[in-house]
Amino acid sequence: MAKIAIVFGKYLLKTINELIDRQMDIAKRFKNNPILRPADLKPSMPGMKIECLLNPGVFTYQNKTWLLLRVAEMPEQQEGKISFPIYNESGKIEILTFDKSDPNLDFSDPRVINYKGKDYLTTLSHLRLVCSEGNEKFYEPEGYAPIFGSDKHEAYGIEDCRVINIDGTYNLTYTQVSSYGVGVGLIQTKDWKKLDRKGMIFSPHNKDCAIFEEKINGKYYALHRPSSPQLGGNYIWIAESPDLLHWGNHKCIATSRKGMWDSARVGAGAAPIKTPHGWLEIYHGANEKHRYCLGALLLDLNDPSKVLARSEEPFVEPTADYELTGFFGNVVFTNGHIVEGDTIRMYYGASDEVICMAELSINEILKTLNR
Repeated sequence: MAKIAIVFGKYLLKTINELIDRQMDIAKRFKNNPILRPADLKPSMPGMKIECLLNPGVFTYQNKTWLLLRVAEMPEQQEGKISFPIYNESGKIEILTFDKSDPNLDFSDPRVINYKGKDYLTTLSHLRLVCSEGNEKFYEPEGYAPIFGSDKHEAYGIEDCRVINIDGTYNLTYTQVSSYGVGVGLIQTKDWKKLDRKGMIFSPHNKDCAIFEEKINGKYYALHRPSSPQLGGNYIWIAESPDLLHWGNHKCIATSRKGMWDSARVGAGAAPIKTPHGWLEIYHGANEKHRYCLGALLLDLNDPSKVLARSEEPFVEPTADYELTGFFGNVVFTNGHIVEGDTIRMYYGASDEVICMAELSINEILKTLNR
């Protein structure tokens, strides 16, 4: 009887904790989530398989909703071997293969392989467009090519693109990954067929770059995340620019918080949303157990380096089965949304494997903030 009581007590505690999480979570998830899975798309080349779909940039174009997906691929694996792709110096995909028994090989992390002290990614990511006449059923349209890495600074792939529209030009900020480090690249396009690659605009180590969709006092602003393993940490910074290419006057505006849900790292999501109360930025935070949740910052309308309010608790947490288990579980991560009045239609990556959709209320988010 004592064992039964202990088991029942653990079950009851788990159920109570899940109910508490759901009470704090204000997202209205789409009932047919996930809306996209790896099996829904074809690999980019023979011998490869799509392992994950992640973290889409979101925009409207030609009266459709478009997602710019991060598609992570890896080679078909052989028994006793581990293989992973990189771009070689000529820009072609090269497959590296090692024996799993090799003592110099560490593949304990599903995302990263270390061989003789050098890190490689287990997958190679590119960006791919899908669209929908509504908001749910997405497909790959003809005539729009995937976006692949193009030089040595993108040898390990390109990831997690944010998309904004400024005066008819779409600006894509994305993560460039290579053995040289992780930086932020910029691509501009008007028609999604001709791409103007502007190169790296934030040097390593940097990622999670979200540009504001309008100028403030005559300047462009962007959130970004430089990282420092010795001093500082994985924090959100803000910078300003006259032309979207040259950035300066960097200021740290949000750090990780010890003992809280965002204790290990924080990073910007999509472009901040302009409200009468300030710029609302949905950001991701993770703890030491790599549990990724979503919270918000409220920034001053005229000086967005001033933080007016910040989430004490996350308002979106991994609670659904598809958010808890997958390629890398316990993850909700967004860098794209569509805003219609008070409603944010948020598209997000779950468990680093599938794409989902949820709706949020701007007013409900504002009510959760510690102001």
